[in-house]
Amino acid sequence: MERVYLDNNATTMVDPLVTEAMQPFFTQMYGNPNSLHSFGTEVHPYMGIALDRLYAGINASDEDDIIITSCASEGNNNVIKSVYFDCFMNHRKMQMITSAIEHPSVSQVYLFLEKLGVDVKWLPVNSQGIIDPEELKAAIDPDRTALVSIMWANNETGLINPVKEYAEICHENGVKLHIDGVQAVGKIPVDMQDVRADYLTFSAHKFHGPKGVGGLYVRKNANLIPLLHGGEQMGGLRAGTVDTPYMIGMGLAMELAVKNIEYENKEVRRLRNKLEDALLDIDDVEVIGERSLRTPNTILASFRGVEGEAFLWDLNQKGVAASTGSACSSESLESNPTFVAMDIGSDLSHTGMRFSLSRYTTEDEIDYAIDAVKTSVKRLREISSTGDKGYI
Repeated sequence: MERVYLDNNATTMVDPLVTEAMQPFFTQMYGNPNSLHSFGTEVHPYMGIALDRLYAGINASDEDDIIITSCASEGNNNVIKSVYFDCFMNHRKMQMITSAIEHPSVSQVYLFLEKLGVDVKWLPVNSQGIIDPEELKAAIDPDRTALVSIMWANNETGLINPVKEYAEICHENGVKLHIDGVQAVGKIPVDMQDVRADYLTFSAHKFHGPKGVGGLYVRKNANLIPLLHGGEQMGGLRAGTVDTPYMIGMGLAMELAVKNIEYENKEVRRLRNKLEDALLDIDDVEVIGERSLRTPNTILASFRGVEGEAFLWDLNQKGVAASTGSACSSESLESNPTFVAMDIGSDLSHTGMRFSLSRYTTEDEIDYAIDAVKTSVKRLREISSTGDKGYI
């Protein structure tokens, strides 16, 4: 049976070159980088190369910090809680702003802070599925707003927010801006000299690096209180022995991702559009968000009259991996947050299915997936019309 992986917004395969580069640091140069003997110090040059690749990949200034984390979820928690701790300790302004479509590693932190008394403003999306800069400008109170957290690209729709405008608005009002860049890095250019955000998070496994390692960018003079205490690693900003092989793997994955940006925006986009056109040929199917406003690899399609769990199961039986939304909340199989925010399918007659490609997706795989989707939709709609629930 053919197997086609179209869930690359959840995770990606590790580039074979990345796997090869990591291998020596498991079994040969395995010393703790904090040790003073040669086993520890011999890995330092390779860690430096990895950091250089990360700085270059997002065009960070040498004066800025990039902290190696376990994932973007850790980085998101660190930023938001750091600003909260700073406000609490210094009796400063305690209003924060986020959006209705953030990843759970952002939204769940803000829900937690609301229980601690923080005034959190939740920005809606407009009819195009993005956060209007004017909504942000109207929500900011220069005397009270301490932090704004908005994602660069949405994990479900691929819709790209105008983050450069957000940064200008925030800085005009003396407010820190935190961007979740997980779905942007490796898909579109990410330039921190152009987008003057204070914080940016990313995860290696979203751009063909290993799982379990990520990065937190901190602009010069942007305060950060460590989430993890107990050591002086990362300049005292994150305690814990650095995962050397994974850091090195992430650095190379970043470099390769940036080198392949043009391929992403031409060939991956072409294959995405081919799949999207085929989906739109099916009756009662809608794709969320204009193509020009989305990352080049992502489709969130609304299928009327198809039950989500059955659709996912049927595609899996045919060897096609897709998703009903964010992998971090997919076990619940609840409605997509974007569907809720945009008031799509409020009668529960719509299923949102996300298809996300990578630079390893082939034309033959897209052709196979098109046939599988059309067959499944036809079968499940016939079952639904007869009331038969014996499809699993």
